Amino acid sequence: MTERLAVVILAAGQGTRMKSAVPKVLHRIGGRPLISHVLDTAAGLHPERIVAVVRHERDLVAAAITDHAPGTLIVDQDETPGTGRAVEQAIAALPDDFDGSVVVLSGDVPLIDVSTLERLIRGHVEHARGMTLLSAVFENPTGLGRILRDAGGSLRGIVEEKDADEVQRRVTEINGGIYVFAIRALEAALERIGTDNAQGEKYLTDAAARILETGLAVDAVATDDPWLIAGVNDRAQLAEAGRELNRRIVLGHQRAGVTVVDPATTWIDADVSIEPDVEILPGTYLQGATSISGGAVIGPDTTLLDCEVGEGARIRRSEATLAVFAAQSEIGPFAFIRPGTEVGEGGKLGAFVETKNARIGDGSKVPHLSYVGDAVIGDGSNVGAGTIVANYDGVNKHRSEVGEGVRIGAKNVLVSPVTIGDGSYTAAGTVVRKDVPPGSLAMNVAPQRNIEGWVAEHRPDTSSARAAGKHRQGHDSEEERA
Repeated sequence: MTERLAVVILAAGQGTRMKSAVPKVLHRIGGRPLISHVLDTAAGLHPERIVAVVRHERDLVAAAITDHAPGTLIVDQDETPGTGRAVEQAIAALPDDFDGSVVVLSGDVPLIDVSTLERLIRGHVEHARGMTLLSAVFENPTGLGRILRDAGGSLRGIVEEKDADEVQRRVTEINGGIYVFAIRALEAALERIGTDNAQGEKYLTDAAARILETGLAVDAVATDDPWLIAGVNDRAQLAEAGRELNRRIVLGHQRAGVTVVDPATTWIDADVSIEPDVEILPGTYLQGATSISGGAVIGPDTTLLDCEVGEGARIRRSEATLAVFAAQSEIGPFAFIRPGTEVGEGGKLGAFVETKNARIGDGSKVPHLSYVGDAVIGDGSNVGAGTIVANYDGVNKHRSEVGEGVRIGAKNVLVSPVTIGDGSYTAAGTVVRKDVPPGSLAMNVAPQRNIEGWVAEHRPDTSSARAAGKHRQGHDSEEERA
């Protein structure tokens, strides 16, 4: 498309119906703020310039926009209310020699897509219109602006519901709030638009009638997908838009070769990448920039945030954040994987294991009921059940290292910082406070002491005492028979 193009995004509104301290356009679906979805769509059109108009919570919104799309030009809306005034200020910030088309989007309409806008722009340019807008037919158009047409079907204007009469309110074709303008026609129209209406605002929709008065063509192109123009004005609509976006994301992955067993309970953020032949089981949440390689099985009941999962890995009933799982690793069930964890190829973190800032080597296993924090475990090692890496002394965190081919006994405590050399063993119940040389056995278990008769003396009339008494009677009878 050779036509010069600029995109204006309206993000100045307060969004009072959200009843939130967070600006409306910063509420999130699909792992991103609403405005970020719109910015990505705008960038997909490859315009010369993207301009965002802000006002309410100006600094918060502007920071979110420039963080996501650094090249965006920020324009502050002044005291004159209305979408018309916002666009007027936005186009004033464009270069003086810009003579192309201006696309106007809303920061709270997140599901509009690039292909729909490209078709809208193409028709606008080919028919040399002054204005083209996206519309839809709703059975219940309450609260929405109506498209007014003459008897021949030609567009003759747009009316906001608060300014509409009873006949106009029965119109079911609604204005989608997404526009393409020829910039010179738009500039001339905006100069002639006032604020004499029910809300005292400078309506952008009034540009349709003003452009028609000049003899230029204006048309509304209806979409058969109402979600493309669905705005978010309250928490209920936010949830609905999020559910629909998730449905589309899941469907896209399914068509790309991913098995999603239960789309209704699977949530995948927009920035997640999944290779073909991955299987996603019910109750799974894939968030942030998580990436999953082919052959992996994720779920059920698993949450991954900003994780990297290797080929053939298996993660079930677990939660992980900022972790890396190499090929063929096995995680869970009920593992809690905190940031900085790396599990090597064929490694295992089993039931009720927690890790943080830990590297588990290739083929190494932490099978059950353990905590590993601020530690490195070499290749081919095994950590016994109930082991704890005591990495915090009350003031500072310390790091421990476990070598290759090490066998950590059950119920060990590694008091960091310690180093356990390659090929070493530690006995069950050991508290490791000193470094263990390679090939050694570490143990500090005290000799066992049995005090006979202690139960009868100190716990008389208990079930234990009765059981011991029966055993003693049986033993005495055997001695008598002997």
